[in-house]
Amino acid sequence: MEKKELVTPGLAVALTPVVLTLLILGTQIFYFGVFEPHIPLVIGLALTSLLGVYLGLTWEDIREGIFHVIHVALPSVSVLITVGMIIGVWIASGTVPTIIYYGLNALSPQIFLAAGMVICAVVSVSLGTSWGSVGTVGLALMGIGEGFDIPMYWTAGAVVSGAFFGDKVSPLSDTTNLAPAVTGTDVFSHIKNMMATTIPAMVIALVIYIAVGFFVIDTQSVSFAKISGITTALENNFYISPWALVPALVVMALALKKCPPLPSLFAGVVVGSAMAMVTQGQSLQSVFDFANNGYAIETGIAEIDSLLNRGGIQSMMWTISLVLIALGFGGALETTGCLRSIINAIKSKATTFAGTQTAAVGTAFATNLVAGDPYLSVALPGRMYSPVYRGMGYSTLNLSRGIEEGGTLMSPLIPWNAGGAFVISALGLGVSGDNLQNLLYIPLAFACWTAPLIGIFYAFTGLYSPKASDEERARWKESGETIAKFNKDGSPKID
Repeated sequence: MEKKELVTPGLAVALTPVVLTLLILGTQIFYFGVFEPHIPLVIGLALTSLLGVYLGLTWEDIREGIFHVIHVALPSVSVLITVGMIIGVWIASGTVPTIIYYGLNALSPQIFLAAGMVICAVVSVSLGTSWGSVGTVGLALMGIGEGFDIPMYWTAGAVVSGAFFGDKVSPLSDTTNLAPAVTGTDVFSHIKNMMATTIPAMVIALVIYIAVGFFVIDTQSVSFAKISGITTALENNFYISPWALVPALVVMALALKKCPPLPSLFAGVVVGSAMAMVTQGQSLQSVFDFANNGYAIETGIAEIDSLLNRGGIQSMMWTISLVLIALGFGGALETTGCLRSIINAIKSKATTFAGTQTAAVGTAFATNLVAGDPYLSVALPGRMYSPVYRGMGYSTLNLSRGIEEGGTLMSPLIPWNAGGAFVISALGLGVSGDNLQNLLYIPLAFACWTAPLIGIFYAFTGLYSPKASDEERARWKESGETIAKFNKDGSPKID
């Protein structure tokens, strides 16, 4: 059958499935008080597919676009599966309990949030994956925060700030490599350019977390009897020893040797399984069960049981199903031209460099918000805005930094996005009904949302906004890359 010519939708038509989906999503979450974004996104996918048929696409065209986006993001699903195994196995091996035990004894409530952010950042830079950092060290920090009577959303905010910022500047990270790849820059120049926003945002977050620890959260009322009860229960149920940290150290060592993240994480599963059998007396069959179904224990202390009864591949299926549906929705929006129409409308309003930089960051965030996929939020604006930057004579390093800030960093702050869904699931935030307050982690992840604001400030002031170098211009010319053409009023012409 001959493929029908696609009619590019107008802005109003392109926005229709997006607006309807967000309305249904908002009703589900805020009116019914149920955090289950799956069905609203399925409805959005169906509406977008029907729109595609109306515009002249066949179902085969739409299906191909949906599965293409899903295929591109399958590595993230692989990480989710592996992290699920790690959580179950590292609890059984005593790795997570040992980190909690030492943390409760070594850290003070006043500096806990700041220290937690820094620890997650270091681990995330080393592993090259924010999800791996959240699911391992982040989970342990949630236990320490529970012992200090610090609200879950404060701890989660610090964990997310550190983990996703570490991911953003790690040369092992997939999104850190994707952003320069789609904008035509190299990864190390990209990382160096991001430091202009990364360092100030981290410092701001660090100062806030320190101030909160000393002046906002009532750390004077911390029950040391409660802490003692938790540490005693951990000692009674696990072999607490520095040896239990071996699985984590192995993963860190492999990452530092620049081994790919996924094999490095799986090595952590293997070593953790061995440690669970050798030091904790678990059987091979039990270890298999922990990796698949998660760890289960009854210590008699509710805080420990709620924290440690988790993990396993099956615990990730809620998140994985949401990720796949969100990816499908994003693929349908891209295939039908809806995202392209919306982005073109935004681009047409950007007549200056500052406006273009703001639009690029905003587009990455909007793609995250609508499509639910951090990869698409980096790749799509990166491809579409590159010619505009080249036409203006500005380095596409500005663009790669902007889409990282609007894409990678904003992903965990959107609950139905792949990043946000993983954070909520892995950290046990239990967002539903009365627990909707745990969504407060979103504004409390200061490092994530201050970085884009700093980047936009630079664009308006001209600070850290490099023009294209002679080498970059020569590379554009040699590769034959297109450069945007501009109207007389300075606005870019939109194809």
